Amino acid sequence: MKYFIYILKGMAVGLANIIPGVSGGTIALITGIFERLINSIKSFGIASLTLLIKGRFKEFAEKTDLYFLISLFTGVIIAIVLLAKIFDYLFNQHPVLIWSFFFGLILASVFFVGRTVEKWRISVVISFIIGTAIAVTITFLTPATQNNNFMYLSLCGVVAVCSMILPGLSGSFVLILMGNYQLVAIDAINNRDMSILMPVLLGAIVGLIVFSHILSWVFKRYKDLTIAILTGFILGSLGVIWPWKTQINEMFGDKIKVIGYDYFIPDLNKEFIFAIAIMLIGILSIWIMEQSAKNVQNELN
Repeated sequence: MKYFIYILKGMAVGLANIIPGVSGGTIALITGIFERLINSIKSFGIASLTLLIKGRFKEFAEKTDLYFLISLFTGVIIAIVLLAKIFDYLFNQHPVLIWSFFFGLILASVFFVGRTVEKWRISVVISFIIGTAIAVTITFLTPATQNNNFMYLSLCGVVAVCSMILPGLSGSFVLILMGNYQLVAIDAINNRDMSILMPVLLGAIVGLIVFSHILSWVFKRYKDLTIAILTGFILGSLGVIWPWKTQINEMFGDKIKVIGYDYFIPDLNKEFIFAIAIMLIGILSIWIMEQSAKNVQNELN
């Protein structure tokens, strides 16, 4: 039963990765698996590799929390394969309504994630404000120019993979801001240009391992501060999810990618009323998710 729940949570994370500008880390934090995911990623190292080489698969699985990861990423793959076309249709045909649902979802998550902070001290409030400011600033940054320097490509790998983990930040959006989205995600992949992909991959691997260790350490020692700054990231990302906006697109090869938005205040019409109703459904969904998680946890205990 618990692994089935992890699959469902993985589907939610996968669904977030389909939505432009939304981080799977946000859903991981909302569904209560963020810290476990970070600790699981952190466990992959020399010790776990040694267990695998020696054929001690049971110990390897326990050390890396392998069955949790398999369940989670099974859900991610299911969501991407089965739901990508559905959400592509919804975003093209009913963008305001689908954005309204996710706006309500993320808005409610700010409250539910924020309330896991045990004590809102001044330092925790400041962390929350800093997290919000960082996310808002990233949303409105102007994309840099393309750069194929080895060290810069490695840095792109580090920053992109870290932003994929962090709630409120989108990895592909960060690559656009760094000016290398077309170079890395379009040209290098299509042409299998390893001179570009290798430094990015190297940076991503190093960044994932190092960042997961740092994040795990910070979570254990400064949990309230960490949750506060991550909650700020989520709040700051609401600008990307605001339903009433016009996309600013740019062509990257044969792909159209969102590089920003022009926001506007909606008219008070039937669509606005319907959008608010959908937004409330999104808020209600998070509440139901929280209640279900509590019930399942009580049954497991």
